[in-house]
Amino acid sequence: MNFLTKLPLVAIVAFFCFSCTTESNDYEVNDIELSLTTPETKTIEVEILDLINNHRLDMGLNALSDMTLVKSVAFTHTDYMVDNNVVSHANFYKRSDYLKANAGATKVTENVAYGYSSAESVVKAWLKSDAHRANMEGDFTNFDLAAEQNAEGKWYYTNIFIKK
Repeated sequence: MNFLTKLPLVAIVAFFCFSCTTESNDYEVNDIELSLTTPETKTIEVEILDLINNHRLDMGLNALSDMTLVKSVAFTHTDYMVDNNVVSHANFYKRSDYLKANAGATKVTENVAYGYSSAESVVKAWLKSDAHRANMEGDFTNFDLAAEQNAEGKWYYTNIFIKK
């Protein structure tokens, strides 16, 4: 049997192995709620949000409103990245589910970054990436950001966008 004739069989097996689950995400969404905190807003965070909104306005898009709950959820992930010394979108579905259940979001996306020392540098990097730029220019109503430094002074960022 050649590869092309085996491909449908492999696809069917993969579908059943990776897409079927009976587990509920309810407990995971509640885990976020139990650990939500809202740190004081930092100057770099305000600058990033302003730069993103200025870019959106330059593109003829609506400005986004900040939202404390979005900031709190973003902080949980930024704190996770700092604690684990990783840059990732790990557990994004938990953040998305939580914001859909508690902030009235119908759509959620995020940008993450590490190591940029200024608002301008992180926003420029996101704008150079098609996927990150699409998030920044997307059909959203609210956003917020958490920026935290690790012990060595390196910045980690989580910027979440939602549509209500």
